[in-house]
Amino acid sequence: MTNFSTEPTLPLPPGQLGLPAIGESISYLRDPVGFIAKRQQQHGNIFKTHLFGCPTIVLIGADAARFLFSNDGQKLEMTNTPNFEILLGAKSIGVQTGAAHQILRRQLFQAFQPRALENYAITMETVTQRYLQKWEQMGTLTWYEELKKYTLDIACRLFVGVSTAADESLEKVYEAWSEGLLTVPVRFPGSKFDRAVRAREKLLARFDYLIEQRQQHPLNQQDVLSILLIAKDEAGNALSRAAIKDNILGMLIAGHETLTSALTSLCLLLAQHPKVLEAVRTEQAQLGFPTQLTQETLKQMTYLEQVLKEVLRIAPPVVRSGSRKVLESCEFGGYLIPQGWDVYYQIPETHQDSQIYTHPEQFDPDRFSPERTQDKQKLFSHIPFGGGIRECLGKEFARLEMKLFTALLVRDYEWELLPGQNLERVILPFSRPRDGLKVKFSRR
Repeated sequence: MTNFSTEPTLPLPPGQLGLPAIGESISYLRDPVGFIAKRQQQHGNIFKTHLFGCPTIVLIGADAARFLFSNDGQKLEMTNTPNFEILLGAKSIGVQTGAAHQILRRQLFQAFQPRALENYAITMETVTQRYLQKWEQMGTLTWYEELKKYTLDIACRLFVGVSTAADESLEKVYEAWSEGLLTVPVRFPGSKFDRAVRAREKLLARFDYLIEQRQQHPLNQQDVLSILLIAKDEAGNALSRAAIKDNILGMLIAGHETLTSALTSLCLLLAQHPKVLEAVRTEQAQLGFPTQLTQETLKQMTYLEQVLKEVLRIAPPVVRSGSRKVLESCEFGGYLIPQGWDVYYQIPETHQDSQIYTHPEQFDPDRFSPERTQDKQKLFSHIPFGGGIRECLGKEFARLEMKLFTALLVRDYEWELLPGQNLERVILPFSRPRDGLKVKFSRR
């Protein structure tokens, strides 16, 4: 790394900054995949552009991810859109930076320790069986929408002890809130952003009620809210009520939207690759279809683990990292990364590196087998959960839910893609098939 106390002599990365003020934002929003692909082809794995009001440097590849992760919190600092800062809240880990972020992260991580996950698995299994039976009765369905209901129900049960299946109003309020995260942050009566702010207030009021219930009548509930109410940092300090509420809200989006995307991609790819699906079923049969899906039994599903890693490689739910503000000019790849600019890394393109992954466009779970371990060739070549100090806190929660869901799904059910639907991938705000994955669903 290089410090620049005098005028730097390194060149800026190649690329264009586009029009005054708006830069290349319109081109990016029109076709994010094509936008990145075209510039990567022209300029390589580092280029400049101008997005959403800020000159920006885009980084691609394992080396780029390593550069960003190693400088995160030092020469680079997380930034958020006004939407996120207002709707997530000032105490959210997604907004916090520096030492405050690290202290908060350690407190929140107490809700995702192995013992907590073991308890979550029991609820996950019960809810999953219920939804699989519901889909069997439906016969045909648009799976993305149904998976959104399923993952939100699990998140609400495990985070705050409330079922959205029993309380549909909670689901509607949540949806109004989440829709504001990627809209124009202008508030006037009836606007999406106004509805989102109001929905946030309703959700926080609901959390207040639940917290008061727990404090007045302590129950032996094994959910995230219960754990956070007693969580302490190294100095013995508890989380403030505002911090608990803001972070429960952030966890709902992280533990629901991204999982919906990942599970939809999983179901689509298994339908398109029947040999892989059969191999997953064979492994379940070899394990004797264990009735209790504990952490220990799930660890034995090594082929299923390879499949999930390949799903997250080929169709990561989040396509770009959160932007970082450059606090101090530095260097990467022989180029200047100037102070005051934004920088972020692209996840899908990093996962498509042909120097690491053989035929990266192919769905090939065996690339993660003990004999090949292609992702181990270079650090940060497989980054669906990010990395460094901002790696996804709930990644083991997500892996647990994906694994448990898939095991129960493939044992007893089958599904086929309905004809005439558009399976083209939409990537914003989260990766999904354009028509939502329409299937015929039945018991085997």
